[in-house]
Amino acid sequence: MGLTIASTGLHTLSGELEILKSSPSDKIIALAGNPNVGKSTVFNALTGLHQHTGNWAGKTVETAQGTYIYKETNYILVDIPGTYSLKARSKEEEIARDFIKSNSFDAVVVVCDGTCLERNLNLVIQTLEITDRVVLCVNLMDEAKRKGISINLSKISKRLGIPAIGVCAKNKKGFSALISAVSKVSKIGNPEPYKMTYPEKIETALSFLEKEYVLRHIALSYLEGEAVPQKESEKDALREALSYLEGEGITQDKISDILASSIVLRCEEICLDAVSFENPDYRGFDRKIDKILTNKFLGYPIMLLLLAFIFWLTVTGANYPSALLSSFLMGFEDDLINILNLINTPEIISDMLVLGVYRCLAWVVSVMLPPMAIFFPLFTLLEDLGFLPRVAFNLDHIFKKCKTCGKQALTMCMGLGCNAAGVVGCRIIDSPRERLIAILTNALVPCNGRFPTIITVMTIFFAGSFLGGFSSVFSALFLTLVIALGISLTFFLSWLLSKTLLKGTPSVFCMELPPYRKPLIMKTLVRSLLDRTLFVLGRAAAVAAPAGLLIFLMANFKVGGETLLFHLSSFLDPLGRLMGLDGCLLLAFILGFPANEIVLPIAIMAYMSGGVLTEITDMVFLKDLLLANGWTPITAICTVIFSVAHFPCSTTCLTIYKETKSIKWTALAIFLPTILGMVLCILVNLIGNLFI
Repeated sequence: MGLTIASTGLHTLSGELEILKSSPSDKIIALAGNPNVGKSTVFNALTGLHQHTGNWAGKTVETAQGTYIYKETNYILVDIPGTYSLKARSKEEEIARDFIKSNSFDAVVVVCDGTCLERNLNLVIQTLEITDRVVLCVNLMDEAKRKGISINLSKISKRLGIPAIGVCAKNKKGFSALISAVSKVSKIGNPEPYKMTYPEKIETALSFLEKEYVLRHIALSYLEGEAVPQKESEKDALREALSYLEGEGITQDKISDILASSIVLRCEEICLDAVSFENPDYRGFDRKIDKILTNKFLGYPIMLLLLAFIFWLTVTGANYPSALLSSFLMGFEDDLINILNLINTPEIISDMLVLGVYRCLAWVVSVMLPPMAIFFPLFTLLEDLGFLPRVAFNLDHIFKKCKTCGKQALTMCMGLGCNAAGVVGCRIIDSPRERLIAILTNALVPCNGRFPTIITVMTIFFAGSFLGGFSSVFSALFLTLVIALGISLTFFLSWLLSKTLLKGTPSVFCMELPPYRKPLIMKTLVRSLLDRTLFVLGRAAAVAAPAGLLIFLMANFKVGGETLLFHLSSFLDPLGRLMGLDGCLLLAFILGFPANEIVLPIAIMAYMSGGVLTEITDMVFLKDLLLANGWTPITAICTVIFSVAHFPCSTTCLTIYKETKSIKWTALAIFLPTILGMVLCILVNLIGNLFI
């Protein structure tokens, strides 16, 4: 697609992406690169806070755009999806390929990893076949130096015929030279860029097509069968080229391998004597660690122990700040009531707003914020360290047996923090069938909002009762086992869907294990707090406020002398008893649809016949209350099981609908985990009662 400017001169359609230009003189810069090379860090360093995100037209793949100004010129930086090659194998790679092939930009910056430059140059050479306006940005120069890798950038630049700029994006080093190079290339291009030369027989075949004025990169796509010519003259030229190659013993299915091998050899030649290693085995340490973390016997126990450690830190660290925040927020209730009284607000309205809406909102914030503020940064640190890709590697073969994609392991991990975020993360899965399976099963991994109910119940009935001062440790271990249950149910339901509604063959999951890197702790804290914690908290608070009003009305308005809460819980009691729960608890799960954090407070309110949500910090009193209302260890186990396997929260359901654009699949995402949870609870209850 060529460059098209609307009549206003402000909107540019570039590779199916609308780019907002403030002036026709603005420069569009594409930012390309392999995954895990720090491309996003380069983007953030260049654009700062001047960013916005959107989707490619007709796609669910996000893009980021940002701006920076250099010498009074506005540069619009477009962060295209990471890709190893312009030979697309996924939706992300297809978008990256199409955008670069559209040539609808003023320059393209290809970001490479300084610790493995030779492998990354593949994308640079392919890009140079399309445009001469290329700048090579070699990132992670500090890490390369630390590993004893020396890069002669001037030799690399001379051999490629383009600027080769070394940077350290996390410290913003080398960016003045990069910005200057981009400015120059975007205006005049590179006078003598390197053009790849293939083996003689391939070059001869290309000449048949180039005689018809077919651009070289398009001719290559014709030869490989990635594109089909439309003009009859080009079709004739292609048949002639393929006929010639077949006569030389080269069939069309071999052409891609020959082209790829040629580029790999050329990358080696470019890096020869330009990249040197003090220690050729500089990745030896990473390989030794990987032998342990990806070992089929040790990988899973280490993964579970590390998860348990994170949960222990979360559980232990969140207790005090959560109680402090709750006291602080609840302390405003009297002040709010006084303010409403001053403006002559009717008492019922005042109670609805303060004891209903505000109290529910304060409860959700105090319960969610502290654990999320601990869990998300810890999880982000693992991601930056390079551990999460190893988790996906370990779980990949299990997902393959379930006929799904190994990328589902990553979306499942994202669901631990927030199922809505996990559903959005399913965009990384290329196959529509496998993406749908990941979406439908994501809620089986308990999110941060379900932790309070699970931890409280398990602490009261198991960890706290028998293990004294080590209760927090064993609470974390129990929570880890619960997460393992959720993962097992995810495997089961994924397999079941692959055998029934969503049959198909699992796609290939190609993943590069990134090197272990020292995380940037302060940046991680800021990013996890702003991008994840506050974002998730904001969405939860938005649904908690109306939920608080509804719960207050149901707990205070009476019909026939009893509250609506009593009538509904009585109606649900037979089903609840069959599931090992009771009517109050089952109704609490239903009313907790807006936010899982309020499930247990609703149940406590119903047990105490109260009119407002009630916080109980005394675990002994809470246990006595639950026991007085018929709770047993079987009830506790069934509560935990149903906390894991039941309908997603309202925010997640809305996200599922946005991602699938289907009421049917959204309903199924609600129905499947709920039925699974009900069946498991009934079985546990029946079996448990046989032995008690």
